[in-house]
Amino acid sequence: MMLEREEYVEQAYFFRTIAERLPQNLPMQDILRQTRDELLASTKLPMAVDFMRSELEHSGVLATAMAKLSHYFTPFQTYLMEAAEKEGGRFDIRVGLKVLQAEAEYRAAEASKQGIFLFQFEVICRNRLRYDSGLTAMASDPIYDEPWRHWILIVRRQVGLIDLADLLYVRSQHYQDQRSLRGNGEVEPEAAVLFGEKEGKIALSNRGREPLYLFAALQRHLNYPPVPRPTIRDETPDLIPKLARRLEQLETRIKLLEQEQRQGIDITQFYDGPKPGQNS
Repeated sequence: MMLEREEYVEQAYFFRTIAERLPQNLPMQDILRQTRDELLASTKLPMAVDFMRSELEHSGVLATAMAKLSHYFTPFQTYLMEAAEKEGGRFDIRVGLKVLQAEAEYRAAEASKQGIFLFQFEVICRNRLRYDSGLTAMASDPIYDEPWRHWILIVRRQVGLIDLADLLYVRSQHYQDQRSLRGNGEVEPEAAVLFGEKEGKIALSNRGREPLYLFAALQRHLNYPPVPRPTIRDETPDLIPKLARRLEQLETRIKLLEQEQRQGIDITQFYDGPKPGQNS
């Protein structure tokens, strides 16, 4: 079941706020409690956050709560949170929260099935998530109708064997138009047409190329939403303090070497207690 627009607006704010407050090293329970009070009371999200906080105290993760709230959070949202919370996983939770925020913002802006599919598929590709479980979660998204769900499961079986551009092209209006031209008349589609003419042309021109080039071209020409990427941390502000500590360490070593050359190192200077000859 698709949610009302205001639910996605609040979801986007919820995920963004958590991502912003994580660097403050606050407990997740406190972040959820603070954010819950800021959410629009007329939406269902505050009740969902209450349940998530309760589940977090018992299980230590948010994904299990989201899985139990399947009528509110989509299976793909749950899959992303589960991958972000997985111990030893490479999918950082800060990136996961940004992805969840971007997807919610796109859904609030009346997302298309094509845009959601390309966004979700790029998330899996760019973050090296598992195709099998990721596409299975995508197929259960309520935004897709039966032809879409059937095709996504076909993609799940054929990804890695057949180029994504080919899979997209044969389900486009451009492919159907080319068949009609070759047949000198209208030809019945072999399967449901899921993409438009422009998507088909872009897919045809990206056959045999890196899938990320296909996503970038579709975003440039058709304004499909880009996937958030990890931000590279600028370590320049920390460089001077690190150099200062290094210089202090070098000065200490040089002083010790000079003492050893002159008269030997007086190790009593490193004692915590009173030095010999001093009253205790």
